[in-house]
Amino acid sequence: MEKVFEEIRKEAERSILRESHNFEHVERVYNTCIHVAEELEEEIDLDVLKAAAWLHDVARQEEDEDSSSETDHALIGAERAEKILRNAGFPEEKINHVQECIKTHRFRADRKAESTEAKILFDADKLDAIGAVGVARGIMWYAENNANPIKIEERSTEEYAKENLCGKTNSRIQDKKKHSMQIEFETKLGKLSSKMHFQKTKELAKERSEFYKQFIQRMEEEIKGKK
Repeated sequence: MEKVFEEIRKEAERSILRESHNFEHVERVYNTCIHVAEELEEEIDLDVLKAAAWLHDVARQEEDEDSSSETDHALIGAERAEKILRNAGFPEEKINHVQECIKTHRFRADRKAESTEAKILFDADKLDAIGAVGVARGIMWYAENNANPIKIEERSTEEYAKENLCGKTNSRIQDKKKHSMQIEFETKLGKLSSKMHFQKTKELAKERSEFYKQFIQRMEEEIKGKK
């Protein structure tokens, strides 16, 4: 399977160009998936997990470039993965499972991860959004979208959600220029530890969330001239 995975990896690398969702993100998610899988006392299909990790963001570019916010990279990515996997010689009987993992890895969606492999991918992907790496990726994302990462939103999250998140805090961002790191933490990142599926990932998420939270708090204090 080594050659199969090498081809899958190459296809993933060719598909991912964005800075905050770059191939380094995919590699970190892949490494986290393997690390978590090694610590779980459960039967895990590593072939499925590895393929899903490599391919989970192959359609991310399309979503990021869609100003209407209607594109769902998880669904499109799952469709694209089928062809990539088949062309690479991946076991036919495992392709649907890989697609299921990709479809359910997205936070701002109503689809829930069911299999152990899908849950690992979901958790690993979200862990990369918090902690020190999460802070760095956040700043990159705002730069890409001409937004101000250090803007302080004085309204409640509910009010902001009505204006820019289709009425729900876990829904899609309508105008990315109105978003900020503070808002992202309040509407998504601060909730990730409660969304994790395993004790190990819960612990990692709590630690990383605390780091991100402290960064946001320090940033707000500096903006107000308190530090």
